[in-house]
Amino acid sequence: MHTVDQALEAITLNVAPGPVETVPLCEALGRVLAEPIDSDIDSPPFDKALMDGFAVRAEDIADGTATLTVIDEVTAGQVASQAIQPGQAIQIMTGAPIPDGADAVVQVEDTSIENHEQQVRVSIDTRPVVPGRNMIHQGTSMRRGDTVMPAGRQLRPQELGLLAELGRQTLVVHRQVTVGVLATGDELVTIDCQPGAGQIRNSNEAMLAAQVRACGGLALELGIARDNPEDLSARIADGLKCDVLLLSGGVSAGRLDLVPAQLEAAGVNEIFHKVKVKPGKPVWFGTSPDSVVFGLPGNPVSSMVCFELFVRTALRRLAGLSPAQPAAAAARLARDFEFRGDRPTYFPGRLEHHSDGPRVTPVDWHGSSDLRSTANANAMIHFPAGDQGYRAQQWVEVFEWSGRA
Repeated sequence: MHTVDQALEAITLNVAPGPVETVPLCEALGRVLAEPIDSDIDSPPFDKALMDGFAVRAEDIADGTATLTVIDEVTAGQVASQAIQPGQAIQIMTGAPIPDGADAVVQVEDTSIENHEQQVRVSIDTRPVVPGRNMIHQGTSMRRGDTVMPAGRQLRPQELGLLAELGRQTLVVHRQVTVGVLATGDELVTIDCQPGAGQIRNSNEAMLAAQVRACGGLALELGIARDNPEDLSARIADGLKCDVLLLSGGVSAGRLDLVPAQLEAAGVNEIFHKVKVKPGKPVWFGTSPDSVVFGLPGNPVSSMVCFELFVRTALRRLAGLSPAQPAAAAARLARDFEFRGDRPTYFPGRLEHHSDGPRVTPVDWHGSSDLRSTANANAMIHFPAGDQGYRAQQWVEVFEWSGRA
């Protein structure tokens, strides 16, 4: 039986980044770059003013006071018509290019205008002026030829803004991963049905599809496969047309747990079956030439936890994201907690950020079928195997869930 770390390593070794495509900039939010981006410009492209005021020679105001002749005005989008000479200033607006001869800007609040017949003069009363005040030099942010964004970067609004500044109308990104979600079991009915005796609604499909979308994948809901080889085989064949196939249920050791055998019959190579983890021990993972396949336990919290640990790792690998494996954070327990168990357990918890650091509270969880308790959680707390009493304020490992609230 694999440990969690061994299972994650097996997924990483057996799943490679997926194919790429070219998309318009406006459709690239959340996608992952498949190539590095180099700058074709300096940014800013010129020395520019950071605030409204007067462009000056710092040496003219070395002691903080001066009266200078105003020879021009320049606004954003314009350039000064002449260079500044000793004793002169040019009125300047935020974002405008610094005129030749100037090396500082005095903010307008430290000045007053005086009109003298044919001349406009500005009186300045401020602290001693040094070169570079209230301006930013050309290329401070980036230089032409700089690699400003590496391959593997997931694109947020700020990255898209930067790419727009670089004039990138299209981008080469990793293709969105298609994920088929197939629930199995004779006990399942669709969510629009009133369950009869021994039946339950198919909550796993909605939950897993939402987890896929929260990770940036394209979820295809494939319905319910019944516990017979013919129906299961046909639906697996359809699911294997996706980049990833998620099955829930049918992977344990019961008489009707048919998923592993049907996956083998469909040509899916088993990488591992069962992981030393709670909840989710029966989890199954394998690959076919064109698909990555997970058989998740049928109990909903088991499916959810296995998704967060294992499926999300595969989706990140396919999307070109690194690191792909889940990253633990540290938080203090908000209350005392008694843990008992022979397997590492990923316990639903409520993570909150406070002025003195993150704190996490274990929710009132009643096991792998208790989906309601997870609605009060946004993370899972890792408790290593072994009976142990934990005290409030003790540090523990936590993993935030995709789509956390």
